This record gives sequence, structure tokens and C-alpha cells, in this order.
Amino acid sequence: MKEPLTDRLGRKIEYLRLSVTDRCDLRCFYCLPKGFRDFEIPDHWLDFDEIERVVAAFARLGTHRVRLTGGEPLVRRGLPDLAARLARLPGIDDLSLSTNATRLARHARTLREAGISRINVSLDTLRPERFREITGGRLEKVLDGLMAARDAGFTPIKINMVVMRGINDDEVGDMVDFCIEHGFTLRFIETMPMGETGRDASDRYVDLDEIRNRLARRFELLPGMMPGGGPARYVQVAGTDLRIGFITPISRHFCESCNRVRLSADGTLFLCLGQEHSYPLRPLLRAGCSDAELEAAIREAVALKPERHEFREKPEQVIRFMSMTGG
Repeated sequence: MKEPLTDRLGRKIEYLRLSVTDRCDLRCFYCLPKGFRDFEIPDHWLDFDEIERVVAAFARLGTHRVRLTGGEPLVRRGLPDLAARLARLPGIDDLSLSTNATRLARHARTLREAGISRINVSLDTLRPERFREITGGRLEKVLDGLMAARDAGFTPIKINMVVMRGINDDEVGDMVDFCIEHGFTLRFIETMPMGETGRDASDRYVDLDEIRNRLARRFELLPGMMPGGGPARYVQVAGTDLRIGFITPISRHFCESCNRVRLSADGTLFLCLGQEHSYPLRPLLRAGCSDAELEAAIREAVALKPERHEFREKPEQVIRFMSMTGG
């Protein structure tokens, strides 16, 4: 039995967020600048064999949750094949996907059969024109994807809504009603100053305590729980199955219990979303490292994990966009 993978503060790393591409078919203004084209080129991406090696190494070290992210992961050709390979790895017992759902209608059933059980979908508005303003895309494609995922048997399906003052904060109640109607879980997220676009959007920041208090005037909110490895704090709407999560990296950070690291599409391990600590694995993989050397490198990387982010103290610190890190 190997020693568990822990950082210098004793936090056990059980959760790997795996970006398979930094590309996306939407342009959410808080994530990517308009016209941005400076993506990694495919030769710099880890191929599926390399990804499988890294995930298998994490699994041997006790990391049992993996989430496929991007960019938009479904723009990576062959993603269901990769999902099936990862789902078969010993030790991986929770394989999930974060997506914008624009391509989900045609892939949902194949992804479910490949071994993905849970899906998170980014959806900040239910109004088609507003959706186009925020993302540059078409809302109906996302809604079609959500319904296809539900029909394919994914459970839970979580809706992630970044709440922004003057942009979509007037739709909080509408999103609650939508999720009650369709049996989805809802999670509200505070804006984060990731890159220049994220800092611009932070002017629209809403403390989620405000949203919770607003909802409590309309609904009876009970303590709630949800399985998963993420940081959301949940309540349940009385008389319904709806659970609402609040992800609060700014107002109430959760760094002391952080159990995750992120692997970018180019093979860089990022140890904190709000810091620049990183460790490149691609050079080792392409130099023919052994499994033991790869595991040692992962342990060395995790030792670099900082105590906490500094989004409030140093909002200008992180210059990379969210799509470069992995969601």
C-alpha cells in the first residue's frame, strides 16, 4: 500500500481535474477575451496514452475522483474513448464531466456508456438574447444537451451559474424554478479574478450570502448534502428534491479543505486555481520516465501546493485565463 498523496499541510489529494483542451466553442466574457486565438496547439496537448499514464499514477497514489474539463472538453475528438479508458483504471471510482453542453445532445448517451456518471453544465442565463451576449452562442443547443443528458441517465446533473450583478442576478429565482422542474441540482458561483477578463468581471461580484438571503425570503431552505469532491455548501428547498450549492471562493474560501489539483491540456499540474504554482509533467512523459519516476514527480508537485489563494489580496496575481488552467 502506497503512502497517500498529501501536501505539506496534510491535505489529502483525492480529486484530479483533468483538462483535455484549452479550446472552447463559446466566448463567455469573464473567461476568454473576444477574438482570443492563442490556444495551445495539438502537438503540445497530452495524447490519450499520456493522459491515461498520468491518471493511472494518480490512482495508484489514492486519487479516486477525476473530472474531465476544458476549455470545452467535447471539442476534443474521441473524448468518449478517453473516458472509457479512464473509467477502467483501477482505483478510479468517480468519473465526471464539466461542459457547456453545446455538443452534449449528440454525445450524451455515448459518454454515459463510456463510464461518466455525473455532469456539470455551465449555464448563466435562461434568456436567449442574454445568453448570446454572455457567451456568443445559442441557448437552445445547451437546453437540448441538458435534456439529452437527463434522458441518458446522468445523475446528478448540476447547473453551475456564475452570479454577476447587473448581468444575471435577476434570474436567480428563475433558475431555481427551472431546476425544480427538470430535476437538476443548482450551484451558484462567485466570480473570480482569473486573468484580465476575470478581473473585469469581478466588478460584477456578488457575495453569495446575499443570494442565499434572497432565496430564504421565498423558499424554506433546509440543510442539504450532495455526494462529490467539490467545495459547494448545500441547502435543500423544502418540499422539493432541489439542492442548491454555494461556491464561495471570495467571501468564504475553502482552502483549508482543498483536496484537488488541476492538470492542463499541455501536461502542466496547477496546484492552486488562485496561484501560479505549477509543475510540468509533459517533458518527463516524453523523455520516457518510469512509473516510479512519474509518481515521484507528482509527489514533488503536490508538495508545492500553497496554503491558500489570494484572490482578495492580490487579484492581479493570476494572469492565465480559466481555460488555460482547466475549469
